[in-house]
Amino acid sequence: MSSDNDRKTPVEIAVDRRRRWWLAIVMLLLLAVVYYLVFVNQYVVAFKSQSEHFMHGSIGSETATGPPYWVFKALPVMYADKLGPEGWGRFGFLYEKPDDDLPIGVSRRVVSGVERVWLNCSVCHVGTYHLPGDPVRHLIPGAPSNNLRLQEFIRFFIDVGRDPGFTADALIATIDGPKVGGDLNVFERLIYRYVVFPRVKNAFLDLGTQLDFVKRQEEWGPGRVDTFNPYKALQFNFPMDEGHISGAALNGSSDYPAIWRQRPREGMNLHWDGNNDSVAERNLSAALGAGVTPVTVDRASIARIEDWMWDLPSPQFPAADKIDQAKAGQGRTLFLNYCADCHGFKDANGYSYDRQHFMRLGKTVPLDEIGTDVGRWTSYTENFAAEQNLLYAGYSWRFSRFHKTDGYANHPLDGIWARSPYLHNGSVPTLRDLLEPSAKRPSVWFRGSDEFDLAKVGYRSDQAGSGDLFRYDTTRPGNANTGHEGYRYGTELPDAAKDALVEYMKTL
Repeated sequence: MSSDNDRKTPVEIAVDRRRRWWLAIVMLLLLAVVYYLVFVNQYVVAFKSQSEHFMHGSIGSETATGPPYWVFKALPVMYADKLGPEGWGRFGFLYEKPDDDLPIGVSRRVVSGVERVWLNCSVCHVGTYHLPGDPVRHLIPGAPSNNLRLQEFIRFFIDVGRDPGFTADALIATIDGPKVGGDLNVFERLIYRYVVFPRVKNAFLDLGTQLDFVKRQEEWGPGRVDTFNPYKALQFNFPMDEGHISGAALNGSSDYPAIWRQRPREGMNLHWDGNNDSVAERNLSAALGAGVTPVTVDRASIARIEDWMWDLPSPQFPAADKIDQAKAGQGRTLFLNYCADCHGFKDANGYSYDRQHFMRLGKTVPLDEIGTDVGRWTSYTENFAAEQNLLYAGYSWRFSRFHKTDGYANHPLDGIWARSPYLHNGSVPTLRDLLEPSAKRPSVWFRGSDEFDLAKVGYRSDQAGSGDLFRYDTTRPGNANTGHEGYRYGTELPDAAKDALVEYMKTL
């Protein structure tokens, strides 16, 4: 029995009540901290060097677009019949080492407690080559990707979304299987079954709806991208049916650009059609193509990449002993007479980007003058430029420089050897071919080999080349190899003079 002595005094009751209040407040604060740390704050992998950050660092694409890490790991196993033993390599993704967990250009970010992965800048800007007789593959960070098959990558996700065999049971079983090793616990399996899988499935189905027009396009092939048509559909919901886009505008696939030496390019007309002269705006726009949104973009991460590529040197020709210095000397004079005014010039002091001296450098050439394929130019419209200039509204970095031009832009040719094939749509396999009139350029050839032709300068383009080859037909829409020809472009020079020009361009 309790006695009156066991009863709490009014003071003790008040102290207990205060203690319970404090305990409740502390618990709420702890819950708020846990909620912030798990569901609000995001976590990324940090890299010491700028080049590692470029290859693997997150730019914010995972938050809105990226699948969970385990889904990304499981899909190549679930669809081994389509991807084969190469896995993501089937689409041209590169690995620095065979046992790397993720390809170059795929980054990680923990969002709402789930590790997600998606693309960064390097997926489109790392090139490769190997020399004849040497199987060692060399990576060139900052070079155009010559391997990425982005259109096939997109189509794969669309097909997965529509596949009746893509179920929660199949996905979870694959993640837990020995080839993936996810080993999900009971709680995680519930999350994957009732939260993750439905969201992933719906995302793939939505992608199929938004990018349905891709099936009407010509094949992009390796190393090419349609920069703006998917952008129109994903960012602005532009209608892309036959009634709203012409056949020419539908097929604007082009090669990826190199991204070295960006400092001297500031103020030049950037992109193939010169639609913007701000490197910063061009970079933020390109990041949208990798999957960021104006809300999720990690500007600090992109700024670090910009710092890296601002003065990134162009790569040296991989076989200096294969350059005929006497011919290169002759080619230097020819280049100064025929090419320098549009593309700049390299002498003993380095590459000159001086636009006061080379008056056409960084400027656009009207279509009827340059004569190259119209697809890429047609795909970029005034309406689209107007929409782009609304992006990032409310921020100091809002776009304001996008505009429609009258043709294609003249770019510097530093590191041109590592930027094959040539012309904006990659329709001419080598520099030597480019110096021929279009009637004498290869009309059908093969992209996809990274064996380098040291004489003609460009990738091997015959059917016997190594790799997963793509038949490039210059008669297809968007693929024309015409233009950049005639007296002013050196295609009427004697063969010996053309050979000398190629020797000189090896030194750029």
